[in-house]
Amino acid sequence: MFTSIPEYHAATKHSYYSVRSMPNRLDWDNQPWAFKSYPENYLGIPLNLKLESHAFLYYIASIDAKKSYPGVEYYLRINPSAGALYPNEIYFQSRNNEGIDDGIYHLNIAQNAITLLKPIKEEGIEPFLHLNKQIEGFIFLNSALYYRSAWKYKNRAFRYCLLDSGHLLGCIENSCYVHEKEYELVYDFEKKRLNTMFGFSKEEFFLSACVVGKTTQNSVLQLQMNLENIDGTGVFERNEMIETAYQNSCEVSYKIPQYLKPQFHYQKEMFKEVMLKRRSIRGFEKRAILKEQLHTLLSLLNQPITSDCDEQIDIYYVINRVKGMPLGLYKNGELVIQGDFASKAGYLCLEQELGAHSAVTFFLTSTSKNYQAMYQKAGIIGHRLYLGSNYMHIGCSGIGAYYDDEVCEFINENTQVLYALAIGH
Repeated sequence: MFTSIPEYHAATKHSYYSVRSMPNRLDWDNQPWAFKSYPENYLGIPLNLKLESHAFLYYIASIDAKKSYPGVEYYLRINPSAGALYPNEIYFQSRNNEGIDDGIYHLNIAQNAITLLKPIKEEGIEPFLHLNKQIEGFIFLNSALYYRSAWKYKNRAFRYCLLDSGHLLGCIENSCYVHEKEYELVYDFEKKRLNTMFGFSKEEFFLSACVVGKTTQNSVLQLQMNLENIDGTGVFERNEMIETAYQNSCEVSYKIPQYLKPQFHYQKEMFKEVMLKRRSIRGFEKRAILKEQLHTLLSLLNQPITSDCDEQIDIYYVINRVKGMPLGLYKNGELVIQGDFASKAGYLCLEQELGAHSAVTFFLTSTSKNYQAMYQKAGIIGHRLYLGSNYMHIGCSGIGAYYDDEVCEFINENTQVLYALAIGH
């Protein structure tokens, strides 16, 4: 068993050999549940979209479509997820929000509702985030029920849980934008103590927090809570590699905060429609996008992400079809190698045509030591690319599987490859 995060990352790399020698075989009769719901003895409150605070929650995570196939139904959400497995759950604290009593809640996505877990007054979760004053507004906690993803993706699933959590944080960012709120992400908090208080066993754990509110002058007492464990998967198979990776990546070190706020300039009503209608494209027609469109997207990706631990993410991209720009490999806006690398990009994305037929194929990388913060930031950047592309009627698809070491060889850098995405028509 590995002992460090670098060893975990190395052990979960894909290669030409590994994807052929270790194919996934799915037990469709034992697929985990995609939703977690609390029993009827907990108070459930349906979301009322006429209330601003309820609408704010709805635009963070909700069901917006259903697909039916023989013997199975898929519920699609506004946030993307690898394999549509949705391993993440959202909990939050509310203070002084219209139509929501002060308390600790779970967002019940299946029922389009919120579930009250515990009322609060002077106490709260602020001290677990190293805050000594009450926050008026929301404090969100993102968790992962990792077996929902590990059922299909095995040991590599921890990576997908982190990316998917980043997409959820991106949804919070978007809902903050349309509802004119500010946020700050928090990665350095007492995750393990909160795991215990919320009744999690080894199958669920917190990954990130997000403060959406104002600091008051009111002192806060540390929340005392001991919730029962609620099954969120139906079936469960323990994965010690993932659990060890989580434990070994919880501590944050040498963190550098980002205080700047992102600036977006979407037409808000149109953007709200895009938020609800976002979809992953399944194929491209090899049509080009405009140089100005790519520059707009790169500007969006490079907007600051306000957090207590801002990690450097390098954005490599292969230009295949952009009018007015040379073909080649670029890094953070600069041309690295000129040439036609469309076939290479497709091969690196596990030989998927998405990477070859796109206008641009992106690879997000980092040398950071703070694994959870780094990976979730990559998910946020990926979510910005999804929404920005769709806003301009450009298709986008996230690609979580690629030949890790061969991507590093291609970009000529010893780094961690976190995410691949492709955009185009």
